[in-house]
Amino acid sequence: MNGIYFSRAEVTSLSPHGFWLQCGEEELYLPFVEFPLFEHATIAQICRVKCVSTGRVYWPELDLDLTLEAIRNPMAYPRDSMNYDC
Repeated sequence: MNGIYFSRAEVTSLSPHGFWLQCGEEELYLPFVEFPLFEHATIAQICRVKCVSTGRVYWPELDLDLTLEAIRNPMAYPRDSMNYDC
């Protein structure tokens, strides 16, 4: 099964302050203050998200690639070190 990944990512809720991302069994909150590149994105751009591998999500319209670990612990990953483009 090399190269096949069946998990799914879905935005479950949006607010003026951030959004909730369901990825597999885990639901994570991404506040815009911690993830500013989403702040001016459209709802459609935020909602079009894909799990590209175990532990990685990608927003194709924003060309934004993040690890789940960076989402879980944004303070451990300064914005400059996050891979905001794939």
